[in-house]
Amino acid sequence: MEQTTRIELANQDDLVLVRAGIKNPEDVRQLTVKDALVDTGATGLCLPIPLIEQLGLIPLRKIQVKTANGIVERFVYSEVEYTVLERSDTIRATELSEGMPVLVGHIILKALDLCVDIKKGLIHNPAHDGEWMIKIL
Repeated sequence: MEQTTRIELANQDDLVLVRAGIKNPEDVRQLTVKDALVDTGATGLCLPIPLIEQLGLIPLRKIQVKTANGIVERFVYSEVEYTVLERSDTIRATELSEGMPVLVGHIILKALDLCVDIKKGLIHNPAHDGEWMIKIL
């Protein structure tokens, strides 16, 4: 069963400039995706190129990634702050081709202590009674 989630994204560089008093909060490049695909086979956060451009992310390096269609090269971009189920963290984004859905991978689920429930969709980890816990060892 396919699970989707709402994810809020913001350009991390813009947020740093806001905290430094250099940029106004209303100038932060950000967007909300209402139907990001929760893909436990994906590693991190994968964004279609038009969304990367909208967020103003900067290409950092090319990497090889294994996809269902074989190994391909993709760019990794500067950091994004993401929020899912009212929990936030940052991650570098990997590009996807235009027309592909946003992919929320297992690193995000681990970082935010979230689980996929077949009936309920994406939920806070029930083993932690709704508390946000991260295993660091």
